[in-house]
Amino acid sequence: MENNKNLSNPNTAKNTLTIRYLTLHNDNRHTFQFVMETLVEVCSHNDIQAEQCATIAHHKGKCDIMKGPVNNLKPMQEELISRGLIVTID
Repeated sequence: MENNKNLSNPNTAKNTLTIRYLTLHNDNRHTFQFVMETLVEVCSHNDIQAEQCATIAHHKGKCDIMKGPVNNLKPMQEELISRGLIVTID
């Protein structure tokens, strides 16, 4: 049992690899054009993807814009927030 104390916590590694969603929330403040340009620049969306995400967020209140491990989504979340968008990792 003493040897187990030296092993890294497997739950920590599992949490960073768990697939999550970066979700854009509608804020009724930014223009569609601003949101679309931001998604293209930050998330590497093409114009059609960006337009669809902006439209879905506007009509449904939110839209999943990216999927992946938290450590990949966090920098994008921080950049989108710095540009004034409301985004969460769910």
